Amino acid sequence: MNPIIWIIPALPLLSFVLLLLFGRRLKEASALVGSLLTFGSLILSLVIFAGQWGGESVKATMEWLAIGDTVLTVGYLVNPLNALMLVIVSLVSFLVQVYSRGYMHKDERFPIFFAYLGLFTFAMLGLVISPNLLQLYIFWELVGVGSFLLIGYYFYKRDAREAAKKAFIMTRIGDVGLFIGMILLFWQVGSFELDIIFDAVSGGDISEGWITLTAILIFVGAIGKSGQFPLHTWLPDAMEGPTPVSALIHAATMVAAGVYLVAAMFPLFEASETAMTTVAVVGGFTAIFAATIGLAQADIKRVLAYSTVSQLGYMMLALGSSGYVAGIFHLTTHAFFKALLFLAAGSVIHAVHTQNIHEMGGLWKKMKWTAPLFLIGAMAISGVPLLSGFFSKDEILASTYADGRYGLFWIAVVAAFLTAFYMFRLFFLVFTGESRSSDKKLKVHESPGVMVFPMVVLGILAIVAGYINTPMSTLLGDYLAQNQYLDIHHHETHWWIPVVATGVSFLGIFMAWLVYAKKKVARLSESAPDFHYILLNKYFIDETYDYSFVKGTRGFSYLWYYVDRFVVEGIVQLVASVVSWFSKIGSKVHNGQVQIYGSVAFAGMAILLLIVAWLGGYLT
Repeated sequence: MNPIIWIIPALPLLSFVLLLLFGRRLKEASALVGSLLTFGSLILSLVIFAGQWGGESVKATMEWLAIGDTVLTVGYLVNPLNALMLVIVSLVSFLVQVYSRGYMHKDERFPIFFAYLGLFTFAMLGLVISPNLLQLYIFWELVGVGSFLLIGYYFYKRDAREAAKKAFIMTRIGDVGLFIGMILLFWQVGSFELDIIFDAVSGGDISEGWITLTAILIFVGAIGKSGQFPLHTWLPDAMEGPTPVSALIHAATMVAAGVYLVAAMFPLFEASETAMTTVAVVGGFTAIFAATIGLAQADIKRVLAYSTVSQLGYMMLALGSSGYVAGIFHLTTHAFFKALLFLAAGSVIHAVHTQNIHEMGGLWKKMKWTAPLFLIGAMAISGVPLLSGFFSKDEILASTYADGRYGLFWIAVVAAFLTAFYMFRLFFLVFTGESRSSDKKLKVHESPGVMVFPMVVLGILAIVAGYINTPMSTLLGDYLAQNQYLDIHHHETHWWIPVVATGVSFLGIFMAWLVYAKKKVARLSESAPDFHYILLNKYFIDETYDYSFVKGTRGFSYLWYYVDRFVVEGIVQLVASVVSWFSKIGSKVHNGQVQIYGSVAFAGMAILLLIVAWLGGYLT
């Protein structure tokens, strides 16, 4: 076995252990420990990634448990997909840790925060190198634990506690589907190993019905982790955690785990047209559903959160439309520009001490680094030509159209327009015009260099990352095609698709400029107040869940509580009372008086004689 692979997740785990043991002594030096060890993981990940170019997948396992003839193993798998994921996860995690050194400065629980980051990074790195579903599921759940700790970091705030519990419970709902799916696959194949499952699928050892069922169940797990409808409600609430956590969870780690799962299990999904359609439809609907909600939100982090939900929907749409390369491509570019946007948003919050975009404004001149970097991120996610999001979004649109899903194609086009509109609504309200802060004495200043440096790195990546896969160079596609279980074809891109995508992007930016910068067009809250109210309340999905599942379950529980208390326990008490009544009567007879015993005996004999006489001298 190559020991380097094991070291990659072990280094963040080591930081977690060290900071738990010595964090109080290290104090803010904890950031240095966490950052250096995560940087070590990044370097080793780059080494592994470089080795995958032109190389073959590497798998190594060792026996963990033997139960009869069944042997369960642990180990690692390195292929083009997870080698790329190792780089993305470790890079974003490292930059977030560097940024957190400035953002979390003077926090009372500073070492614990970096310990949690180390645990979370370890879990995510362990997840992507897992060679079998059982090991993947263990790390999958550990990622959930890490997110619970990070989202609920400010545990003394009620909203943070509720958000952490909500994230944990909602993702567990999806995890039940994943667990059932992997158990059914084990039942059919006799192994959790991914390569053995894929061989069984390609060899026709699993019926089409079982393939469809297990694929959809596994997709349910991805729905929970990646915040797809209808299990998306936890993800915007996760904004209650510190902003670096939002960048880590929403860019390249936890929410990307669901997309990675579908991509890792793509040979299984590809064998079922029903499963592929399910993934595409859920992804397409989520993309436009979340984009509309983003139009009305006032919290800068919640706008970005719904943007994440929408972009993850894009990735699922691509995967469901046989766009394997397109989905992974957008996952890569999104990791950079979304992490940039969240870190820039954190820089703004750090400066103005509010998350309400209606209390901001005029920051372009005051934040010389954050403002242009945020603009780069907004342009990238909006699909402005020559930035990374332009290439990856076009690839998704082309894949959807090539797969014959024309309805979903136009839904994706509309979602692209909405993305450009709400992102530049955010930009114009935050950075242009005059300050709308209620605190007139507030002195806005740029964030320290330790926070600016990660944003600059991500800004550069948000510009150049798209060039790894363009119509002229299919570098990423050729790299991912080295997987032996995938048959990747480079489809033809119609010339008009990039034109339409660019047109709707610029149209969205122009409309946002008219509404929020020039104020020549009425805002949505003024032109359609009822619809704006619905969007502001997120289509009342949370309230629906509260009244149906939460209060419904509580009412159902109370019903059976009273049935148990008054009906079941009442019957038990009645039986006990009857037995007690008879016992009391019997106890009066057994009083020790001989004359009563004789009377009873003679009475009994008299009764028996009457019965015999009535029956004519016979007892039968």
